[in-house]
Amino acid sequence: MLPPIPLNPVMITLNQDVYTYAISMKIPFSRKVLDFDFEKLCSVSLSHLNVYACMVCGKYFQGRGTNTHAYTHSLDTDHRVFLNLHTLKFYCLPDNYEVDDPSLEDIKYVLKPTYTKELIASLDRQHRMARAYDDLTYFPGVVGLNNIKANDYCNVVLHALSHVTPLRDYFLREENYESIKRPPGDKLTLLPKRFGELIRKLWNPKAFRTHVSPHEMLQATVLCSDKKFQFIKQGDAAEFMSFLLNTLHIALNGTQKSSSIFRGRMRQYSRRVIPAEATEEQRQQLLQLPEYNESSKELPFLYLALDLPPAPLYRDEQMQNIIPQVPLSVLLQKFNGTTEKEYKTYNENIMKRFELLRLPEYLIITYKRFHKNQWFVEKNPTIVNFPISNVDLFDCLTEDSKREHKYTTYDLVANVVHDGKPDAGNYRIQLVHVGSRKWFELEDLHVKEILPQMIVLAESYIQV
Repeated sequence: MLPPIPLNPVMITLNQDVYTYAISMKIPFSRKVLDFDFEKLCSVSLSHLNVYACMVCGKYFQGRGTNTHAYTHSLDTDHRVFLNLHTLKFYCLPDNYEVDDPSLEDIKYVLKPTYTKELIASLDRQHRMARAYDDLTYFPGVVGLNNIKANDYCNVVLHALSHVTPLRDYFLREENYESIKRPPGDKLTLLPKRFGELIRKLWNPKAFRTHVSPHEMLQATVLCSDKKFQFIKQGDAAEFMSFLLNTLHIALNGTQKSSSIFRGRMRQYSRRVIPAEATEEQRQQLLQLPEYNESSKELPFLYLALDLPPAPLYRDEQMQNIIPQVPLSVLLQKFNGTTEKEYKTYNENIMKRFELLRLPEYLIITYKRFHKNQWFVEKNPTIVNFPISNVDLFDCLTEDSKREHKYTTYDLVANVVHDGKPDAGNYRIQLVHVGSRKWFELEDLHVKEILPQMIVLAESYIQV
């Protein structure tokens, strides 16, 4: 028996005993209510199997057959059009026939954006703004991220990494990583999948809205970090960035290749400090031990952690707190191979100095603003003066490395800022849109254009 024919059909085609109908736009549905950023769970059974989205109210329901939640919803509310969130096929319920209409392709694209190699290559050349369905304009890649409760520390890191061109280009094409094999039941496979989905939504040139919710990415983060990083409790952006990069590296079966985007190499020199109260005889005896003589070892690094000078203890003549300033070039002297610093542990003091052997393609810098004492966490308010282009690390390289590196300068891509107190502050990010050469500041859903001169006035925490 043939399925019932809908009212006002445009075309009926037969394909392998499946009747597909292309219907007119008289069947009602609303793009304004569609939001595919949340977890694909049935709103009734909470099942993630065979889930459909109602095109009229935007809710998710399971199944399509008789007595399923989607079928019941179509009868109760007279909502007819549903989208299978896995197969990207439209169906009309309760009649249960497939809808084939070219005007629905934009909805499929919003659910699962796809990028050709030509489109990816042109992203950094686009200088025109796109227009969303709500008639607001935006630059792809420069859209707000929803702050569900306290996930702004995650949002800024996700924004920063989404503007690292090689990393972005890799995750914009799902075929680059969907075939990577992991052990059965390995939960880490979820993180690159969700991260890739988020990157594709952030750079979607045909979005319905000018903001994205990172809900599914945050759910994967909570699971893969064993609840260390949550979106209901404020966290440290630098720690989250380190976790995310290392976990993605493991989940993608990463190697130690020198072509890594962020990984560089350094040489660390260290020696144990002789106690000040030691006599000359004791000093001579200690110098015979290997730990009191300088040793070196090569180490990989994902980012360079720079130490800020301590904040002044006293106020100025107007009883105002003095906010110190320091040039970035002074902080980078930590890695010039000659500057030594003492590092204290609970039972020993060690002098260390560092020099760089290989610079990565993209350099991440973090500033040590937070220090935990016996009672609470303190924040260093020092302002770092840095250029937004041509940051040169030539003097931090060894003599042999200087000859091997053709380029040693970096331009700023993203600047993560922390405002407020250590335990009650918030994060925002300043980043450049390469195509238009404009700088933008993003704080959750708020996006605004800023002058480049304003960037150096903030308390920078992470820079890419």
